[in-house]
Parts: sequence; C-alpha cells; structure tokens
Amino acid sequence: MLAFIQTGGFFMWPLMACSILALAIILERFWTLRKSAVAPNGLLSDVMARLRDDRMTLEYIRTMQAKTGLASIFAAGLLNSKHGRGAMKESVQEAASHVIHELERFMNTLGTIAAISPLLGLLGTVVGMIKVFSVLMESGAGNTALLAGGISEALLTTAAGLGVAIPALIFHRFFSRKIDELVVTMEQQSTKLVDALHGDRDKTGVAQ
Repeated sequence: MLAFIQTGGFFMWPLMACSILALAIILERFWTLRKSAVAPNGLLSDVMARLRDDRMTLEYIRTMQAKTGLASIFAAGLLNSKHGRGAMKESVQEAASHVIHELERFMNTLGTIAAISPLLGLLGTVVGMIKVFSVLMESGAGNTALLAGGISEALLTTAAGLGVAIPALIFHRFFSRKIDELVVTMEQQSTKLVDALHGDRDKTGVAQ
C-alpha cells in the first residue's frame, strides 16, 4: 500500500485522507441513521397507550426528551400540548428541525469528498503528464523508465480519485434517501400524535 501511494505521488496523500474520512463518515451514518434509533416502530403506540390509560408522566416525557429522533419530537409536543394545537404543532416543528439537522450531519462533508476526489485525481494526472513531457524535452523518448514513472503517477492518481469518489457519491445518495424516508416517517407519526391530542376527539392530557 505504501509503495502504491509513493508511486502515485504527492496527490495520493490527500486522496488517502479523503478515503479515511469518507469511511469514518459512512460508518458513523450507518450507526446514527438506524430506524430503530431514530423512529422506533412501537414508540407512537406506547405513547398513545400511556395517554389513553392516563399514565403519561413528566418523568417519562423527560426521558424521551433526552433521546434523539422521534422521541425528542414527541417530548416537545407533549410538553406543550396543554397550550393548544397551534403551540403543540409549533413546538413539534421546532424540535423536528433540530432532529433533521442532526440527521444531515456530515452529509455535506461526504458530498464534498465525492466532488473533490476526482479533481484531485485529475490534478495528479496533469502533474504526472507534465513530468512525462519534461522528460521528453530533456532526455527524449529513450528514457523509458522515467517516462513510465510519470505515466504511472498520472494513471494511479486518476484511479485513486475515482476509487474514492464513486463510493462516497453512492453512499451520499443512499443516506440522503434514508434521511428523507426517516423525515417522512417522523412527520406522519408526529401528525398522528397532534391529531390524537387535539383532533375531533380530545384525548387525555399529560399527568403532571
């Protein structure tokens, strides 16, 4: 691996750094964007059951507030449910904006890596070809070793740039789609909770 980097020249080092950073972001996003952590399937039914049985307590709401994702949105809504539908909906939207911001963390960085990696590879290619033409000007076409070194550097940086950019772009699109799906799920669940508390049929409030 070290010989591969050295053969590729200087621009292989920033490409290697980009690949390590992209891998770290991908692993972190896989862990953070788990549906079971962001929008658990049984959360709404549990909240509704507690409201129906008058078992909703401030302690339970504070526990949800300390969590991430849908639980924190529900907590914000429940804490403001006594102030009417408008206040509850506004608090839910405010909490949701913070949750979405957290879901989108590092996505710009991953997209940037996908964008700049081919450019770094292209820059390495240009530098490698400049070396090739410099050798041609100084030594002619007979110095095949130096010519091969410049061409090899040009090809390696191009391949490395694409090798970093393609997975980064794929996972950026994958995670963006996953975030969209999670946001839709959270919106639907939050709307159901607001409607349950302030719909046509008024439900039990929060027990302090």
